[in-house]
Amino acid sequence: MSWQTAPVEPVQITAPGLVLRPWRAADAPAVLAALVDPDIVRWNGQGVTDLAQAAAWITRRSDRSDGSHVSVAVTDATDGTLLGAVSVHQIRDGNAAVGYWTAGPARGRGVASGALRALTGWAFTHLDLHRIELCHAVDNPASCRVATRAGYRWEGTLRESHRYGDGHRHDEHLHARLATDD
Repeated sequence: MSWQTAPVEPVQITAPGLVLRPWRAADAPAVLAALVDPDIVRWNGQGVTDLAQAAAWITRRSDRSDGSHVSVAVTDATDGTLLGAVSVHQIRDGNAAVGYWTAGPARGRGVASGALRALTGWAFTHLDLHRIELCHAVDNPASCRVATRAGYRWEGTLRESHRYGDGHRHDEHLHARLATDD
């Protein structure tokens, strides 16, 4: 079985009402607005507080040269508004993990689950992955709903497994999808 090590070409994926596309320098103001949101800071701990840091964040997310991750902007298919982000990372030996966030005004509209479903399908097809894991803090029930709606099965609880942006270690739920799942 092969696994991704070469650079990943820029990705553009469409899903109902969404376009997942490469990051652009022009996204910096919207990225900054999203990454200072207290809920995103709590669960993602981005530490982005100005436009220069937002630009650097975009540069890091856009660098696909080592083949270990693919990160894309999630935008509204109608007007191009930045709604969030989704990524597949830790790509190695047919396995990977996913992450995502949704900008405050776009929450509750199915953006994260729709984007996650679309990127997951793409990753299984184009990156020859077998298993993709998703972890979220047990204290973040919205992320649990996203995982379930995107077809990620709950596999268990990892005790105090990750220090989140709030500085505390949290128990996490582990969800996963296999390429062979329905």
